[in-house]
Amino acid sequence: MNLGWVTSTLGGFVRLQRGHDLTASEQLKGCVPVMGSAGPNGMHVEARAQGPGVVVGRSGASIGRVHYSEIDYWPHNTCLYVTDFLGNNPRFAYYLLQTLNLALYNSGSAQPSLNRNLIYSIPLRVPPRDEQDQIAAMLRALDDRIALLRETNATLEAIAQALFKSWFVDFDPVRAKQQGLAPAGMDEATAALFPDGFEESPLGSVPKAWRVGTLGDICVNPRVAAKPEHIPADTPYFGLEHMPRRSIALASAGTAAGLESGKFWFERDDVLFGKLRPYFHKVGLAPTRGICSTDILVLRPRTPSLLGFVAMHASSDALIAHTTMLSNGARMPRTSWHDIAGFKVVLPPDEVSVAFNGVARAFFERVYSNIDAARTLSVTRDTLLPRLISGQLRLPEAEALAELD
Repeated sequence: MNLGWVTSTLGGFVRLQRGHDLTASEQLKGCVPVMGSAGPNGMHVEARAQGPGVVVGRSGASIGRVHYSEIDYWPHNTCLYVTDFLGNNPRFAYYLLQTLNLALYNSGSAQPSLNRNLIYSIPLRVPPRDEQDQIAAMLRALDDRIALLRETNATLEAIAQALFKSWFVDFDPVRAKQQGLAPAGMDEATAALFPDGFEESPLGSVPKAWRVGTLGDICVNPRVAAKPEHIPADTPYFGLEHMPRRSIALASAGTAAGLESGKFWFERDDVLFGKLRPYFHKVGLAPTRGICSTDILVLRPRTPSLLGFVAMHASSDALIAHTTMLSNGARMPRTSWHDIAGFKVVLPPDEVSVAFNGVARAFFERVYSNIDAARTLSVTRDTLLPRLISGQLRLPEAEALAELD
């Protein structure tokens, strides 16, 4: 028996209200997050709710999804937001609401919709505040670890992109040698790989002995068909919905279980590129072998030593602008392998791309390792969450399972 736990309802646990209208033209860039049905959706200059706060998707595809804001925020009209926690821990409320599967309470027809009056009657068992605090602290510790791993991956990618831009876009090592200086941040052996001047090319001034080519010169599109009946159910699956914006770290994935239409195989270290116009910014580095949606192009370096060069070009603003300009289609404009393969790039001698790949691959391997660690922590959190919230598992046992210090 859980001492101090009380029987209540959702309406007796928190009070909810529909969010506030805010059109795109009314939204002014500021430091206040706008929280919608799918979570943060840009920034604004004004807050309508105090943090910490919790919002629940009220309409659309994200109905029932629960999000948390540590700071003051603007709750959008696509969500319900908590106006009063009635003395309960806000973070605990955030975790508890996740366990209720609120999407099942859809009261709409053509457009999914969540009615607060309908869900207020959901029965709950609620622990006393001190136990709420402890449960929330433990689950938050897991969330913080996961967030740190993802932030680390973002930093690793930013470093790789900065180095790529320095070597292959701004040509900083060449410019330094042209001025009689030692290139910054590299040893003598690496610096010796770069020339000390430029020559003219169809793309303007490029380093001496480098040539102009295309992305198709350094990668291929294998298009290996994957028929559902031949795919093991536990095979990792990536659709556009699994690919984060502006990040090569593919931290989440589905599985092949239940898939019916044809897909494409990809291998570890392949680059996945969303080919629909709204998703050209979705470019990921495959951490394992798997299958992907046919709305994703698979780019495979012609040699392993070109991985870093291909991955950074594929995620560059220049390629996104190129594919956006050439994309076509009335209902859903899309790019093609032909468009990507024709993208012009400046190609260095092999030894330069090999040197860059040595640095970039070290970053990529750390990204892969962090993805695995975050996935393990996520499984632990998702396993413990409903059992802790329901009282089936007590804190000492949960802490032992999570191996928290």
